[in-house]
Amino acid sequence: MTKIETLRKQLEEAEQAYHELMIGARTVSVNVEGVGSTSYAQADSSKLREYISYLKAEIGKANGLKNRKVIKVSF
Repeated sequence: MTKIETLRKQLEEAEQAYHELMIGARTVSVNVEGVGSTSYAQADSSKLREYISYLKAEIGKANGLKNRKVIKVSF
């Protein structure tokens, strides 16, 4: 399995875990390949969203995309 395939699989698992949290499941476990598993409770949904964002950024990097940052313009 390539790095991008692994990241996409982890992203799919994390998004499914987030969905289960949002529909009322109390604790969800996400398998982090090569590291073990992590459990998230309802109170940890923000950490799970951060993890999903991290995985999306890593997939973008692996595809050759650079991180984009918000540019604020004021007049």
